[in-house]
Amino acid sequence: MDTGGVPPQRLIGSQVCRLDAPPRGHAPTGYLHPDEFFQSPEVMAGDILDLQVYYPWEFLSSSPCRTVVFPLITSGITYWMIKSLQQLGMWSNGINSYTLLVSPRLLLTTFSFILDYSVYRLAPFWGADRWNALVLLAGSYVTLVFYTRTFTNTLEGLLFALLMVLVSPKAVGYGTDISQAKPTSSSLIGIITVAGFFNRPTFLAFALMPLLYWAVLNATSQHSIKTIANHLLKLVSSTAFTALIFTAADTLYFTSIGSEISLYSIKKNGLLSTIAQINQNVIVTPFNFLRYNLNPHNLAQHGIHPRFTHFAVNGIMLFGILHILAISVGLKMLKINIHQLSWIRLHNHRPPTMLVLAKGNPTLLLFYFVPLAFLSLFNHQEPRFLIPLILPLVLLITPQNRTLKWKPIIIIFNVLGALLFGCLHQGGLIPCLSHLEQLIHSTESLNHPAHYTLVFAHTYMPPRFLLSINKRDPLVEIIDMAGTEENTLCQTLGQLANNIACGTRETDQERTCHFFVITPGTVRTTIQKCGVLFKNETLIFPHLTMEDPPQISFLFSEKWRSQLGLYILQIDRNEQSV
Repeated sequence: MDTGGVPPQRLIGSQVCRLDAPPRGHAPTGYLHPDEFFQSPEVMAGDILDLQVYYPWEFLSSSPCRTVVFPLITSGITYWMIKSLQQLGMWSNGINSYTLLVSPRLLLTTFSFILDYSVYRLAPFWGADRWNALVLLAGSYVTLVFYTRTFTNTLEGLLFALLMVLVSPKAVGYGTDISQAKPTSSSLIGIITVAGFFNRPTFLAFALMPLLYWAVLNATSQHSIKTIANHLLKLVSSTAFTALIFTAADTLYFTSIGSEISLYSIKKNGLLSTIAQINQNVIVTPFNFLRYNLNPHNLAQHGIHPRFTHFAVNGIMLFGILHILAISVGLKMLKINIHQLSWIRLHNHRPPTMLVLAKGNPTLLLFYFVPLAFLSLFNHQEPRFLIPLILPLVLLITPQNRTLKWKPIIIIFNVLGALLFGCLHQGGLIPCLSHLEQLIHSTESLNHPAHYTLVFAHTYMPPRFLLSINKRDPLVEIIDMAGTEENTLCQTLGQLANNIACGTRETDQERTCHFFVITPGTVRTTIQKCGVLFKNETLIFPHLTMEDPPQISFLFSEKWRSQLGLYILQIDRNEQSV
């Protein structure tokens, strides 16, 4: 959650005015990955609030690869409520960077308690103590940071948790005869599976083992063939119905077919002709997603990683010692199974220890490692892809009674993880956008309209919607230069410095132009070589960029604060370039 920051203190020195604190309205907040903004709130802010945004390629009608249903459920609902309150005069200033950032996160934070409920429900069955498992879950920085952000991976984890609850037998405890268990509703299982598939097709990797477990549970339970057939019929019908709803919603969103079809068109063209028109425009976003990501050339554009990255790096980065303990349990289980196979060959019967071990750990191990193995088949591997695995991991490790031994390490690891990813990582970019929003919408700017050009260099992609600029307002231009080279960056800054005045397409009058460069402190020295003068600079602290990390030696010098900061530099166009 974001809280109010400290009012900035202005330090006057020669020609440079510095701001060395976060702008009012935002505390430092880590920016994990552009997808937390550009797969939900950025898109919905443009569609519902009519703000200037950048639509990612997945949400363009020419390449629809993401369902619109879940962005509507999360960011869409919150933004519609804010817009309605503002139109009713109950919240005149409801649309601002703070509410646009916090409202979807608040809803996701509420949804994240599905994880707590799932642990509470599942722990007794898997032989874990409820409260120890809940403490392990709540203390993880993955829960605190990732599960409060608008990632599709977050929703994937919540749907995976619900699926695990649904496939687990009701009202049974650890050691109960599984053949006597009562399976849950097949319809709900079908709905959750299809919803997860449309959210992210990789959900099938997580759902595979729970679904197989549910199928075995039904096959071995004391039910008649008629009952089993009834379960399958409900599963198929709910799956088809849910897929139809998602497909219809995506088709209406990504095409103009929704506005073209009416009772008049059906009467004029006929029902069969109208249905044929719909069939020609049907959009099934998960298939487009798979078609794109199964192309190695497309994945290479997003980064190629070794296939062992999830297993050897990302698992440890997210879960720390818990991932290592899971590997240890898996190796021990493998050793026991090899020993049991040798025993069976010699004695022609199963050893008694296998009966105890097979009731808990082997299944949870499969719930954890099978999805990890499937995701490792793809060369593009990011840590957030594994966050749904926190639930089976907690249930697997809690009964091992090893967490007490590693308690200090677990606490230190999660505190550092929360600080790094929740505060430091690209942590100045969101307060920077809030500061610029206040500047653009200030009383002076409203009385004397000006044109603002914002150049972002060596930062993550800036979410435009946090500037709260209406689509019909042409007075703000954003140039995202990402990690561009020094020559290109200097050339762009030189062109901006020599641009004395600018006009708008709507009017012929000239407006004052303001040019700002937003860049990390580690890149500021490079920009100084461009020969451009700056009249104002604002330092927002903290900000850590792993793409341009600070040198260790600078962190122990007087410049450590600037190395861990984000600069907003205003180009001085009234002076001659050096």
